Amino acid sequence: MHKKFAIFLLILIILGFLGVVARCFYLQDYKADYYYQSSQRSQKATFLEKSRRGAILDCRGRILAASYKVDTVFAEPQVITDLKETAKALSDIIGVSPSEISKSVLTSRNTGYAPIISDAKLTDTQRKEILKLHGIGIESKWKRFYPLGSVAAHVVGFVGTDEEGLAGLELKYNAELSGTAGKSTFFADAARRPVRLGLCESFAQDGSDMILTLDSTIQEFTHAALLKQMNEFQAESAVALVMNPYTGAVLSLVSLPSFDPADLSKVKVNEKNLGNHALSDPYEPGSIFKPFVAAWAIETGSVGRNTTIYCENGSYSGHGFGTIGEYRNGYGNLKIAEILSHSSNIGMAKIGQKMGAKKTYEGIKLFGFGRKTDIDLPGEEPGVVWNYEKWTGYSVARVPFGHEVSVTAMQMACAFCTLANNGKGIKPHLALAIISDAGEKVKRIDPAQTGGFIISDKTAKWMVRDALVLVVTDGTGKKAALEKWQVFGKTGTANIAHSDTRGYDEQNYVASFIGGAPAEKPAVIVLVSIRKPNKRLGKGYTGGSVAAPVAAEILQNTLTYMKIPGKELPPAKVDNAKNSDAPPAD
Repeated sequence: MHKKFAIFLLILIILGFLGVVARCFYLQDYKADYYYQSSQRSQKATFLEKSRRGAILDCRGRILAASYKVDTVFAEPQVITDLKETAKALSDIIGVSPSEISKSVLTSRNTGYAPIISDAKLTDTQRKEILKLHGIGIESKWKRFYPLGSVAAHVVGFVGTDEEGLAGLELKYNAELSGTAGKSTFFADAARRPVRLGLCESFAQDGSDMILTLDSTIQEFTHAALLKQMNEFQAESAVALVMNPYTGAVLSLVSLPSFDPADLSKVKVNEKNLGNHALSDPYEPGSIFKPFVAAWAIETGSVGRNTTIYCENGSYSGHGFGTIGEYRNGYGNLKIAEILSHSSNIGMAKIGQKMGAKKTYEGIKLFGFGRKTDIDLPGEEPGVVWNYEKWTGYSVARVPFGHEVSVTAMQMACAFCTLANNGKGIKPHLALAIISDAGEKVKRIDPAQTGGFIISDKTAKWMVRDALVLVVTDGTGKKAALEKWQVFGKTGTANIAHSDTRGYDEQNYVASFIGGAPAEKPAVIVLVSIRKPNKRLGKGYTGGSVAAPVAAEILQNTLTYMKIPGKELPPAKVDNAKNSDAPPAD
């Protein structure tokens, strides 16, 4: 019995020994890499060095957004042995009183981190002196700044606390601007304090810089003129654009109200102000839509440039399209250019009826309405153009003067560039080039072009040099006239459609002007739209009285700045009557 027990016990001992051998083999051979890596992780710490975010520059190299390093001086309360002495020594270096330093340390809930000062710019001497103090450290980070502030906020955009783009070009080109963080390891003690440097796995690679088509001087011209008029008329919001009609380059883009991209605290920023009205706020354009329909009607042969249309002396009624009226005076026989200069709704309605739904729809779509322009900014809306199969007789008569369609200011500006560019379409863009590797590599950004003419150069030139010049010299756009350059353009005063019910707001309007100069060879085009100017002020509310003067100021300053040659023009006709660019009174 004892012999059997001894044998059993021996077997157990042998099995236990074999188990220990197997476990040792498992740990030392099969799991060796795992435990080696685990021990290394406990001994080492990883440090990520944030890369500098690329700068955003205007077309002349002026800074619109850039990053600079700021320092936070902090204390480690748990390792400070003599707070009084440490506070006094640190005070002599950074100029903060010892009592404030002591208070920051004693009231900190984090025993390993108590910030003393933030966003400081320390000298090399200060850094060396601070790092000599036991329990005091320096944390550096990049901070974004925007020299133009709210003036270019909707174009440039802004970043979050992690330096990632959240809006505008900062968001659109975030990958290019961000760069790549560097990674280093160091050996640490049990409290995770660095003992010595280990391995630098990769160096931080700064983000690429960007050069824009935007000109900050023209941007400031545009912003100042638009803001002044918006405040003068107590308007709800406003948009202005300046573009090169041949390349689609955006020279300025202003959306108001604006915000300060460097300070997005909820106290100072209304979230509604963050939206870019030029891209994300479609509206019924009203009379500034008329030139495109008229140009397409001429192009398709539905009417000729000298076609005369009877405008019913101010009231036009019929089965299927109701009653259409004019804003002020009725008109008899008008030619196409006169229909545009007097902004006759009845004349445009009859043009639409001559073309029919399908042909009118095709022209509107060719000019780019109902789809995004694909400008390199986020948040763009396509607007609405219903398929012609859904149109009624009411639609055919009203779409031609800017009802039953919704457009964005960017779409309108691009379509108008087509007229100024002798009938050839363009693609709008803001990015001109990306510069990387400390300026050694330059990548030019060339936007895709539309590839062809939308209307003939003959029709486009007549529309610009004859019909739309007449609007400024003899029609509703007289307040856009300049002394040295011949301005062409179109006014508009659009009803605001109710968002929740059918029909229109009869008390408020969007006052617009779209035009350019010089007419013989346009250097720039300008769009101005001001939403809900206060009618009760008695100063006017139409595109001719509210928006046209802003466009004139922007054109005057821009053409002077660009040194575009001018010439003396005959004085514009004086007309003290109201502008007739408003919607019908039906």
